[in-house]
Amino acid sequence: MTTLPNPDSGRVLRRDELHDSLSDPLLDTMNFLNEVTSRYPRAISFAPGRPFDGFFDLDQVFDSIRAYLDHLAAQGRSPAAIKDAMFQYGPAAGRIREIIADWLRRDEGIDVPAESVVVTVGCQEAMVLALRALIRGPEDALLVSSPCYVGITGAARLLDIATTAVPEREDGFHPEDLVAALRAERARGRRPRACYVIPDHTNPSGLSMSLAARHELLRLAEEHDFLVLEDSPYRLVSPGRQLPTLKSLDTARRVVHLGSFSKTLFPGARVGFAVADQEVADGAGGTGLLADELSKIKSMVTVNTSPLSQAAVAGMLLAAGGTAADLNAETSAYYGEAMRHTLKRLDERLPAPRRSELGVRWNRPAGGFFLALTVPFRADNAALARCARDFGVIWTPMSYFYPEGGGKHGIRLSISYLTQEEIDEGVTRLARFVEAEAAAS
Repeated sequence: MTTLPNPDSGRVLRRDELHDSLSDPLLDTMNFLNEVTSRYPRAISFAPGRPFDGFFDLDQVFDSIRAYLDHLAAQGRSPAAIKDAMFQYGPAAGRIREIIADWLRRDEGIDVPAESVVVTVGCQEAMVLALRALIRGPEDALLVSSPCYVGITGAARLLDIATTAVPEREDGFHPEDLVAALRAERARGRRPRACYVIPDHTNPSGLSMSLAARHELLRLAEEHDFLVLEDSPYRLVSPGRQLPTLKSLDTARRVVHLGSFSKTLFPGARVGFAVADQEVADGAGGTGLLADELSKIKSMVTVNTSPLSQAAVAGMLLAAGGTAADLNAETSAYYGEAMRHTLKRLDERLPAPRRSELGVRWNRPAGGFFLALTVPFRADNAALARCARDFGVIWTPMSYFYPEGGGKHGIRLSISYLTQEEIDEGVTRLARFVEAEAAAS
């Protein structure tokens, strides 16, 4: 007679036996948003920072891959080599480093050798590689803005890296706040090792760093001996001429530039990159590049980035003559109009006298996907759930983005995924919710 196993006799894992980060509320934020979205599928969502679906064409994927294969053939690659480039793993650092380096030179004024580029699985992997390589232990400090993109703070948490918050003011980055944080870390006996910034239309606030502040940040990096982790995914999807990247201004190799094609070309391909041209001495008189060290880590994390994804992205760049700026002209205009439209509707639904009376205000980014509202009530998960249930609109609490607490009265709106009609209705519903919550509080 066969005895079935008792389901209660199996090993039950306890949460406190798992890594501490899994109990951190930070790792539950996206799950909560997804839960709310699935529970109220008819709600208009200002939550996801996703590109607009209307610009994607299935045929473009196949055309792009073919363009890349034709490029390899034109270079004299044999059929066997071309087959290998599509079907085999390939080098950990990536197969399309030269194409990315050429694009960076054309579009971003970043002139680096292809050997300094590491092709990653989205920008998120680039962050993990950079943090793992640079932060040696608890004696090293990672500085981040507050509010800050949860991807970097989440990655740091998984790697047991403590972050030090540098407050962002309502008008953006102020170098003196960074200087105060640097001095405080030195006083604690810790070495300021890296500072993570999104200089262009930052997530979550939408603010941008001035040109003077960019130069001052680079000066401080050299004076205080730390590296800048520059993440700028929204530059090429923003209208108008953008300020120079930190990396293009970097004459002392103080900037590790982290990038992605997810916002600009092909989100589903999940192709990102790191530009790490810093020299690394091995102690025996030899030197290499930080990119080589990142590749070592990558070989033990994801092994390599999908050759098929790399082919699709490379083909898109090649078809556009090596530049993504022209490819994104239409999309940047679309997102710019979406931002202007959102701000106009907010002004109409909550005119200046009324919002002054309520204690409501918002910033006015010139590009990117996000803007931030301040409201007179607590904008937490409970308020979000009420808003989705009773008013049919979803947003993101700004408190998610404050690594040391804060943002309790803040709301992040993303304008990237909606049509103008949806923005109209969404802002109308949001204004009703704000009025109701203000009256109740």
